[in-house]
Amino acid sequence: MSLPKIGITTSLYEDEQRLDIAYVLAVEKAGGLPIIIPMFDRSATARELASLLDGLVITGGPAIETNLIGQLPDDINPTDARRTRNDGWILEAFLESQKPILGICYGMQLINARFGGSIYADVQKTLGLDQAHSKKRGRDKHQLVVDPGTHVHRILEQAPEETTDIFANSIHVQAIEKVGSGLRVSARADDGVIEAIESTDGRLIGVQFHPEGMGTAGSAFFDNLIREIRITVR
Repeated sequence: MSLPKIGITTSLYEDEQRLDIAYVLAVEKAGGLPIIIPMFDRSATARELASLLDGLVITGGPAIETNLIGQLPDDINPTDARRTRNDGWILEAFLESQKPILGICYGMQLINARFGGSIYADVQKTLGLDQAHSKKRGRDKHQLVVDPGTHVHRILEQAPEETTDIFANSIHVQAIEKVGSGLRVSARADDGVIEAIESTDGRLIGVQFHPEGMGTAGSAFFDNLIREIRITVR
């Protein structure tokens, strides 16, 4: 069987696409063929790409501007509108084709907004949290509380050498306030902040943390993406 083709979205700064290589390596390690999705100007292109690809990773990025509660911090720039538009198109195309999707950080927030959920613009300021949910990359971590019986719980149970104590990286300013229709919470930080959501069928997984930088526990999410594709192909 050929390698599952995984589309990976990119960030856009002015007219340059950028992507952390960690996403590519995580997909490759899981057994997928990583394919970087280009910027485009027509929604029809998203449908064509979805027909060629088997799965999707919506990567992290700057702040989302849809369905916000509160104001963005002064030092945080919103995501380029062209990226948000394209990511919305590609998300819709994959939802229509019922192919597996993994949304990471901004990707999870985009998914939640698509289903009518709301987002804290500045989670620390709004909730007055003592524990850092920080934009300072990788400096802070918190323990995940995973709901039993969820797809995320199953994913982490299948991770080799994994324990019940999962510590996620804190690399975000925004967080989910209300979960979108048809989605459910599958994990929270130990301070109650939503850290993972999913569809009931498990084809759609969103995580607030960055699994591409979490070792064994993080790799399990990319492994699951490939596994879901192989189940679908059967």
